[in-house]
Amino acid sequence: QMQLQESGGGLVPAGGSLRLSCVASGRTFSAAAMGWFRQSPGKEREFLAAARWGSGGATYYNPAPNGRFRIERDIARNTVYLQMTNLQPEDTAVYYCARSPRSYHAGSYYYNAEEYDSWGQGTQVTVSS
Repeated sequence: QMQLQESGGGLVPAGGSLRLSCVASGRTFSAAAMGWFRQSPGKEREFLAAARWGSGGATYYNPAPNGRFRIERDIARNTVYLQMTNLQPEDTAVYYCARSPRSYHAGSYYYNAEEYDSWGQGTQVTVSS
């Protein structure tokens, strides 16, 4: 059974950086894409970034973080990362990685949480002002 495990969250001051990791484990792991989302209390889960798992590894981003987040993948390690810079208090949330098994020509499908069928438990990111 496949599992996703996030790590790398924590408490950082405003302006700081974090690199989140998500490791996929299981006998066989496959994905069409991997994504990062976040959710803060009282808000809906928000798409941040996705990367296709196949050759080329096209990436897709929510423009809201203003280019401060970058998704990276390491296929050999079944790991996807989210590099976050210039963090602000409004970035405080639980951050989740997820796997989408479906391949779409249009990357915009990966903005939708419903396109993902496996989720990690999340890692808390808290940014102090």
